[in-house]
This record gives sequence, structure tokens and C-alpha cells, in this order.
Amino acid sequence: MIALNINGHTQQLDVEPDTPLLWALRDTLKLTGTKFGCGQALCGACTVHLDGQATRSCVLPVSAVAGRKITTIEGLHPDAEHPVQQAWRAHDVPQCGYCQSGQIMSAAALLAHNPKPSDADIDTAMAGNICRCGTYNDIRAAIHTAARKMQKGHSA
Repeated sequence: MIALNINGHTQQLDVEPDTPLLWALRDTLKLTGTKFGCGQALCGACTVHLDGQATRSCVLPVSAVAGRKITTIEGLHPDAEHPVQQAWRAHDVPQCGYCQSGQIMSAAALLAHNPKPSDADIDTAMAGNICRCGTYNDIRAAIHTAARKMQKGHSA
């Protein structure tokens, strides 16, 4: 058994220590918002927060995250009203939507550490997240909108 702190709750998982966190989340805990994309930590679809940092979960064994704080897209805000999620909707960012939970998690981590990112800051922070639909300009605009909202005191 491995104890994980996921979305503020301790979960006891009966999985092998080398099980990727992504599969523990999706298959064992049924938290399916975190997506499988490439399985090599290259596309960003599987991004979660690990102690507040955007982290790829597809190659991260559960044994490496015991005792650390894990936040999935389901735990970002209980009603999907985090300022980044609101901005995503306001800008109609999703096309197919597959990469969006990873994009949102990376954007939220960026804004938690850099409340006034430049375009270059955004591009750097989001570089590991691939959007096959090419909504990068909308993503950048949504991040700027969320940053402004958060600066005005509207937080998650």
C-alpha cells in the first residue's frame, strides 16, 4: 500500500511502487481528467501539480510521490472556477479539448509562481504542452486574462 495526498485527501493505493502516477490516478482512483498523451513526458497532457510545480505524471512512479502534495485538474477548484479555468472558457480555448487539463495545470502553476508573466514567460512555461489544434494564441490570451483576474484578488 502506498499513501498519496491527492487533492487534499490521503488515499491508500494498492499498486506496485513503479506504477506511473498517471495510471494510479486514472485507473485506480478514477480521476480521469488527467490525460494520457505520449507516455514519455513530452506532450504535457498528463500534467499535475506536485507540491505546486507542474509535473508530468506519465513517467513518475508513485513511489517517488509518497508524502508529497498532488493536485489534479479535479482538485484545482471544486467547481472548475479557478481563474485559469474561467479564462479558458471566456476565450473558448478548447478545440478538441484533449490537452486542456494539462495546459490548465501548467498555466495555473505558472501564475502561482509568476503573477505577471510576459509573453516570453508564458511561452517558456507552456513550451512542454502540445496542442494539436494549435490554440497557442488563445492559451496565451487566457493566461493573461487569468493573471489580471488573480491580481484583482479573484483567486481559486
